[in-house]
Amino acid sequence: MTAQDSTVPPERGVRQQRRAGRTSCRRPLHGGSRRGVRVVGDGLALVVVLMALALPSRPEDLRPLALVTVPMELVLGGAVLLILPAGSRRVVSAGLGVLLGVLSVVKLLDLGFATALARPFDPVLDLPLLDDAVRLLTATSGRAASVGAGILAVVVGVAIIAASTCAVRRLTLAALRWRAATTRLLTVATVGWLTISLAGVQFAPGIPLAASSETRLAASEAVGVVRGLSDRRDFEREAAVDAYAGVPGDQLLTALRGKDVLITFVESYGRSALTDPRIDSSLDRSLDRATMNLSAAGFGSRSAYLTSSTAGGGSWLAQGTFLSGLWVDNQSRYSNLVASDRLTLPSAFARAGWRTVAVAPGTIRAWPEAAFYGYQGVYDDAGLDYHGPSFSWAAMPDQYTLATFQRLERSAGHDPVMAVMPLVSSHAPWAPVPTMIDWSVAGDSSRYASMAGPNYPPEAILTRDPDQVRADYARAVDYSMTSVISYVRRYGDDNLVVIILGDHQPSPVVTGTDAGRDVPISVVSKDQSVLARINGWRWSPGLRPAVDAPVWRMDAFRDRFLTAFGPQRASGDQHR
Repeated sequence: MTAQDSTVPPERGVRQQRRAGRTSCRRPLHGGSRRGVRVVGDGLALVVVLMALALPSRPEDLRPLALVTVPMELVLGGAVLLILPAGSRRVVSAGLGVLLGVLSVVKLLDLGFATALARPFDPVLDLPLLDDAVRLLTATSGRAASVGAGILAVVVGVAIIAASTCAVRRLTLAALRWRAATTRLLTVATVGWLTISLAGVQFAPGIPLAASSETRLAASEAVGVVRGLSDRRDFEREAAVDAYAGVPGDQLLTALRGKDVLITFVESYGRSALTDPRIDSSLDRSLDRATMNLSAAGFGSRSAYLTSSTAGGGSWLAQGTFLSGLWVDNQSRYSNLVASDRLTLPSAFARAGWRTVAVAPGTIRAWPEAAFYGYQGVYDDAGLDYHGPSFSWAAMPDQYTLATFQRLERSAGHDPVMAVMPLVSSHAPWAPVPTMIDWSVAGDSSRYASMAGPNYPPEAILTRDPDQVRADYARAVDYSMTSVISYVRRYGDDNLVVIILGDHQPSPVVTGTDAGRDVPISVVSKDQSVLARINGWRWSPGLRPAVDAPVWRMDAFRDRFLTAFGPQRASGDQHR
């Protein structure tokens, strides 16, 4: 041992050897190779951050050029991180990375909701929908698929947040290594961003070169959270106003005494089915023929439009809105509604002496909400006793549902019945579609065996050719409408009143993103005094609403209907 060696404490020598060993293991590459790897890593981190910032939240903005922008958040975030002290910088960079990842997940949810439901994701009011989504996926694809999808969604979400956090941290370190160059670049970028923004420079219509979408999204989500938290109070205040809550049964629906009243919700029957030039116009012709055939048989009809509380899905929200007279556009409101004592149309009929039933072919589990609505009987999937082939989401054809209802509730000598019946053959994916058969055998499950075809999950409409999806949609709605109109001609009499309406517009895959939420509604009756009661509504004659037919909010129908068919006629000043 030399004198020099003897001056190094043994433990220090060990530490130096260990450091040397670790260094040699961690950095086996030459200097140039290490720099190359570092540059590639920094470049990938920049791409991750830019993609996260530029990702749009609306399907119509999902274009390649939309990703080629100069985000304000990148410039501002870089400047803030450069001027912070080291300790704060680590915390802030991690926080910004997590926030960027969370907002990216929210934007993906917005894209999904906009594609399926024609609206963005609500971080407060849409959380209860997760349970319904799991149940739907379980029913359509099995328990294993639903569990796998849930795990995959969590893994993807965590991976996005982790990747964003790591990318922001890496860019921060890169900026510190090149502080002087980064400072100059950020200065130029700030001036350039302000200049481009003020000048309104765009890559293409609707795609600004200088973007600030992440800031707007964060502000929008914050406002949405506040709005969601106050929505319950707003709903309770609206529900407290009910002019019909205490009306005795003998003063309700007096103009409909002795009549059977059937309310049929035709799944996904939206205004676009009649007005969108991309959708087959055969439904228009079918409705015009049906109007003439009904007229020849002595029936009259009036039609208009209602603005639904939902679009693309959420049928129960629309049904709750229509039947309760309250605006139910999210799951939180629906939960509060069915926990209340609100007078619904079925409960009003029950109070007035009708037998009230729900005919619900799409219901496959316990449905406690039936008691809230005032139904005295429920025919669900099991109660309708169908054993034929399923038609994708629709377990049974609409004609079978109607024929079974006729047999169970409208036999000779029956008491007046009021029924609410969702018709589900027009539920996505709209293929395969049943065909009409003779009514004498329509209640026999075996008669539909020859109509079986490939069953698709509802989400199949997102991957199939849009033109084919629209064609399938048109055929499915035509079948549902033909079923109910044919039922009226076959079993209708002076004591049958039928209300036919859509629950919501179909998916934006069919309509596009700006189709609105209007749905057609028709009242059909052989008794002209029934139609005379709604003359003041100024609805269009026939089953197809005119272009300028009245448009009401869906929650307005309950009060107008109870007014029109109560002791007092409806008046214009009661319309809202």
